[in-house]
Amino acid sequence: MSLPGPLAPLRHRQFRLLWTGMSASLVGDGVLLVALAWQVYDLYGTPAAMSAVGVALSLPQVVTLLFGGVVSDRFDPRKVMLASDLVRLGTMATLAALSVTGALNSLWPILVIAAVHGAAAGFFGPAFDATVPRIVPAGDLVSANALDQFVRPAGMQIFGPMLAGAVIAIGGAGWAFGVNAATFALSVVCLLAMRRTPLAADDSATGSIWQEMRQGLSYVRKHVWLWGTFLSATFTYLLFVGPTEVLLPYVVKHELGGSASALALVLTSGGLGAIAAALAVGWLGIPRRFMTYTYAVWAVATLAVAGYGAASHTWQLAVACMLVNGLEAAGTVAWATTKQRFVPAGMLGRVSSVDWFVSTALLPLSYALAAPVAAWIGVRETLIGAGLLGAVVTFGFLFLPGMRRIEALEYIERPTAIPSADSAASHETMKVPA
Repeated sequence: MSLPGPLAPLRHRQFRLLWTGMSASLVGDGVLLVALAWQVYDLYGTPAAMSAVGVALSLPQVVTLLFGGVVSDRFDPRKVMLASDLVRLGTMATLAALSVTGALNSLWPILVIAAVHGAAAGFFGPAFDATVPRIVPAGDLVSANALDQFVRPAGMQIFGPMLAGAVIAIGGAGWAFGVNAATFALSVVCLLAMRRTPLAADDSATGSIWQEMRQGLSYVRKHVWLWGTFLSATFTYLLFVGPTEVLLPYVVKHELGGSASALALVLTSGGLGAIAAALAVGWLGIPRRFMTYTYAVWAVATLAVAGYGAASHTWQLAVACMLVNGLEAAGTVAWATTKQRFVPAGMLGRVSSVDWFVSTALLPLSYALAAPVAAWIGVRETLIGAGLLGAVVTFGFLFLPGMRRIEALEYIERPTAIPSADSAASHETMKVPA
């Protein structure tokens, strides 16, 4: 199979199956973004309730992330993703049944289900990150990460929200939760069709779970480009994720008088921006000064969050969302590729789990603070402040001593992809720092 540019990784059967299943579940996640917000605001109509749901969803995920990385390095990461999807299939099916039957008349069932859902999600991200460089040749990694950043906004911000808007208009939020459950079922089928993913040849995970976790943390501490970027994301996400996810639906519904379809339109615009950016990076590649590039586009993306607070019409929210998500995707393709190129394969699951853990550690606090801060200084002011302060914090971390030194490092060769019948190129090698 001969495929151009960003589509090249799809010629590998393992990656096609993984990408297809993930694409389906991401569409479901996009449905959940709209359905959950609409269900909660229908029940309570206040940002405080949505903040509580955000905390319930994110806190268990943060707790399980480090374990997810260790488990992904110790066992077949395909099975880890499979278990994660099965649990999330169950949570969404339960939420759908409660909503459709009218039994969902308080916030507590939503909080409990969201907590279980978030805990299961904590295992999926590190397992996915550890799998990609094992099944994709080195020469296709940038394109594979571009495809990842293509499908995330396509699923979560275009097709998912569009589908949610239509389903909610016809049958209500309960049926939208059911659609989300069905997408996880499709992902399960794709994962079952994949072959076993062997452990990497240079896997250094040999001790107990706690020892392996400490190995991952020790590796991160030795590299400023890792721990500095993780901390940068921690404080940036604290500043803008909670305000964005809690207050953006509120602005659309209560200040601009929009419908679920209007919120879907805003999210769809963000998805289009991310898709365009991912495709562009997939075609053009990453600049030689990849750390400088990554931080620059992330800083501008965070600055664009202020546009949510300044907008007075839905189309202005859509433009701001397009900039936020497009620039974030452009930086994320470069960051994912950098990790895959410079972190040993046997350590990648743990390093990715530390990345996810540290980056999202303060998300529960971000959700918890969004409502009281908005009540104190105003919804619009909260969003503007989040964008301005977040941009300064993000760009400031680029100037940590040694942060950009990795741009000049030499590599040593190591295998990256597991040999397979459908990929003669899987014997390619790449270089990582000694």
